[in-house]
Amino acid sequence: MTKIAITGASGHFGRATAEALLAVVAAEDLILISRSPQKLQDLQEQGCVVRQGDFDDGYGLTEALRGADRVLMISGTRVGFREPQHRNAVEASVAAGVKHIIYTSFIGADASNPSMAVKDHIFTEKLMRASGVDFTFLRNAQYSDAVLDAMGPLAIASGRMTSVAGDGRMAFVCRDDCVAAAVAVLTGDAHEGKVYGISGPELLSYRDVCSLISEISGTPIDFELTDVDGLYAIFDALGVPRQPVDDLTVNNFPWNSDDMVSFEVAVRDGHFAILTDDVAKLTGHRPRSLRDLLISHKQELLERAGAVEGAG
Repeated sequence: MTKIAITGASGHFGRATAEALLAVVAAEDLILISRSPQKLQDLQEQGCVVRQGDFDDGYGLTEALRGADRVLMISGTRVGFREPQHRNAVEASVAAGVKHIIYTSFIGADASNPSMAVKDHIFTEKLMRASGVDFTFLRNAQYSDAVLDAMGPLAIASGRMTSVAGDGRMAFVCRDDCVAAAVAVLTGDAHEGKVYGISGPELLSYRDVCSLISEISGTPIDFELTDVDGLYAIFDALGVPRQPVDDLTVNNFPWNSDDMVSFEVAVRDGHFAILTDDVAKLTGHRPRSLRDLLISHKQELLERAGAVEGAG
């Protein structure tokens, strides 16, 4: 049987993918790799192979990938500094004899895109194309879950959403739909060399998102445009670091402000205004809307807003 490995398997995306795969793949055919393998003990007890592996340790990652036919390479969180890590991961996959790498990239992966995150993805895609190993790129849009977890609570708590993005648009997609697309590729055939745009069902501006959060929460929220310096000032005041810090979250923001500011500039300039039907093609179901996610988790949204610190 085909052996499937998942890097970053103890993270949100990795664990969700592993759990979904268990419905269609024998546990012994899953190799789950994490810097913190103890977090996967429950899946190991179900029969999954669990191994320690770190993108910063190329040799160790090679050993962790031994025996895998396909690997879901989940991009690292060290945005702007992922190139050495991703080079290690690609080279380790080649050395371990992996036949097919499925990579979680990002929509708008074009050289003209100013987003720091996208530049990492462009680098990684080029590495894979030159590696000689079959590849599939899953270019995910921005998670709707980020609105539920961080953007929405902050906007509700402060009564405003301040943004550089203006009327630039994004097809927000639920993480679960991204996971379903990944499972379809990992367990399917004829996906080699393909690039999929994993988007939600509609393009929304951040102004639209602000209105949606206000409507669902019942809270007046002002949408305010700012410039790059103004957005940096907001994140600085919240204690969000300029550069990435591993395993750090501030008010449920797991990112750094260099990432988020350059990301909003890319939204503003139209680099992410990409809408596809690839989720439906891969999974057989239409992707979930941001509205539906927020309505379904309204109480959670409000509770998280109540826990936001320093938003006034």
